[in-house]
Amino acid sequence: MKLVNSIKCFGGAVNKYVHKSGVTQCDMTFTVFLPSKAATQKVPSLYYLSGLTCTPENFITKAGAFAAAEREGIVLVAPDTSPRGVDIEGEDESYDFGSSAGFYMDATEPKWRKHYNMYSYITAELPELVREGLPVTDAASIFGHSMGGHGALTIYLKNPGTYRSVSAFSPICNPTDCPWGVKAFSGYLGEENKEAWESYDAVLLLNNYSGPKTEILVDQGLEDSFLDEQLKPERLAKACEKAGIPLNLRMQEGYDHSYFFISTFVDDHIAFHAKHLLA
Repeated sequence: MKLVNSIKCFGGAVNKYVHKSGVTQCDMTFTVFLPSKAATQKVPSLYYLSGLTCTPENFITKAGAFAAAEREGIVLVAPDTSPRGVDIEGEDESYDFGSSAGFYMDATEPKWRKHYNMYSYITAELPELVREGLPVTDAASIFGHSMGGHGALTIYLKNPGTYRSVSAFSPICNPTDCPWGVKAFSGYLGEENKEAWESYDAVLLLNNYSGPKTEILVDQGLEDSFLDEQLKPERLAKACEKAGIPLNLRMQEGYDHSYFFISTFVDDHIAFHAKHLLA
């Protein structure tokens, strides 16, 4: 991986990297915050998955997470949301499918499967790069927003024990039954491949989850315009209760779906993950 630039921040550094991906068959970019502690020792990592329309820059420039990450001594890793520039017809036609909308799954449809393998990228290729190129321990956690909240929850549930903890802001909880999810799953996995759909749905994955029953933290704004149609946190709550997994679902009055909301509560999420990463 190649370091594109590095900017000092809160005593640490915000680094932007680019590398050739064998999984997505294109150049991929990701951004990292390295706390000052990483200059002298290995530290744990916290992966953040962004939502629709986002790049590796959104969280880094808008969330205000650096002070907390520096205080806890945790590396923040913010990958992209899809492959870029792979010249697939239709990839740039809508905000909720194609570019910036990889949905953290591995596509099976012929048109998309060569490049759109964001699940394998996030769970295998990127962590290997991070471990090889940065001063990190094996301890890792994951969180995300909206589509990225869906990604964080499903990746955590599909890989028991790999991540110490998971949290989310406004996650798409039950994507097999909401417009964003149905569009993405139909396009990437095929309209009839419902078994594959179910393997990327947090609510459905909880039905057969047998990993560690660690508390999950979710923040959801009550003024979120996508709450009822797209996000459905009440279904996640029911699935967690049935699975015996403690869920701290905080319904935040007056907050919407934006980074103003995320920046308000991001310190809580970093402290939540630090409790598990530094234990």
